[in-house]
Amino acid sequence: MATLASFLGPFMGSSVNVALPSIGRDLGLSAVMLTWVNTAFLLAAATLTIPFGRMGDIIGRKRIYMGGVVLFTAASVGIAVSTAGLAVIVFRVLQGLGASMIFATGMAILISVFPAGERGRVLGINVAAVYLGLSTGPFVGGLITEHVGWRFIFWMNLPTGLLLLAIIFFMLKGEWSSGERVRFDRAGSALLGLSLLAIMYGFSRLPSLPAITILVAGALGLAAFVWYETRIDDPLVDIGLFRTNTVFAFSNLAALINYAATFAVGFLLSLYLQSVRGLSPQEAGLVLISQPVVQAILSPAAGRLSDRVEPRTVASAGMGLTCVGLAFLILIGRETGIGTIVGCLAGIGVGFALFSSPNTNAIMSSVDHRMYGVASAMVGTMRQLGMMFSMGIVMMILALNLGQEELGPANVDAFVASMKWAFGVFAVMCLGGVFASLARGRMDRPSVH
Repeated sequence: MATLASFLGPFMGSSVNVALPSIGRDLGLSAVMLTWVNTAFLLAAATLTIPFGRMGDIIGRKRIYMGGVVLFTAASVGIAVSTAGLAVIVFRVLQGLGASMIFATGMAILISVFPAGERGRVLGINVAAVYLGLSTGPFVGGLITEHVGWRFIFWMNLPTGLLLLAIIFFMLKGEWSSGERVRFDRAGSALLGLSLLAIMYGFSRLPSLPAITILVAGALGLAAFVWYETRIDDPLVDIGLFRTNTVFAFSNLAALINYAATFAVGFLLSLYLQSVRGLSPQEAGLVLISQPVVQAILSPAAGRLSDRVEPRTVASAGMGLTCVGLAFLILIGRETGIGTIVGCLAGIGVGFALFSSPNTNAIMSSVDHRMYGVASAMVGTMRQLGMMFSMGIVMMILALNLGQEELGPANVDAFVASMKWAFGVFAVMCLGGVFASLARGRMDRPSVH
């Protein structure tokens, strides 16, 4: 169940990336507006994942998980029947809300049913499902977009969602919660959600003055959240985890940086391959699968390795390889060979596989079992925040170079220049991520709870 859900979200995201040019043409959306098809989803998912994770710890993770599947499936149908760009974006928000409920509880349920010594292997399989979704998404999405239409990508979630609900209802017996009789922190949840929303929205609208104002307000709200959480009995997030648990703190920071430096790569290359190089959606999908295929193949082995070797070592090496792959992407021009692009993506795939499973293992193994929901939600939040920042960086660079124009022959050179700038920023971020990964220190070997 958890593995199927882990496959579904990335499959949807990578499929939509390939379909974006077609969505833009059908609905008349500019390049900047197209980024909102992804950004709207990420905004909703990132702001609510931690509150739903804590709620799952208190009232039951299975209950929250099922609600997320229902909402995600219903929103997918809404997107499939939408006839306007604004409607698609609104339903993407609802889809992100459902995804936040799934992200917040799925990994916690998985961790709860396996002993500590097997976490790396289990997480490796789970991460492999994520990458399998990423790897099949571009090809299947391109195939569907070219021969059936982009709407069918979202229709596919209806039978998948119903299958998930059937598995949960008939096969997943019992419930998982921390057993704590505590009060859910509504005020902290609202403050955190609004602060993250302001930070991410403001970042996505930079460099305008209103965007800077919203960004500063979000940062102040986040500081107020930290202050508030240290002064209540039943906090949404135990701030002490970040002060005293360096493995937890720096592993989350490394995850944030890694996703921020890599998520928008697929978005940019999808536009480049189709709008600059003239490839069909299916052909572009075949190029883009090179990264996630490598990730899917290597992730289980990386997970097993992190059960035996210090996760810091494996994850840091992976981050370094990702940095090298991003640096080579800066060299892409209008006539760059497709083989070169595939090679760069494969290199990033190796790095990401070595990083993700060990880093997640480090996060989940650094907390007590009563905090699995919050830790799982923190992993999901770092992923969504990183993806959001990645899209925000691209959105800002495209807005500066292309404005609100649709991508076409007249501004291809401006787009290629924007893409190079984005890859350069991502490579520098990843280099910083190597040091964040190394700074976590050694992880104590987990004990069985």
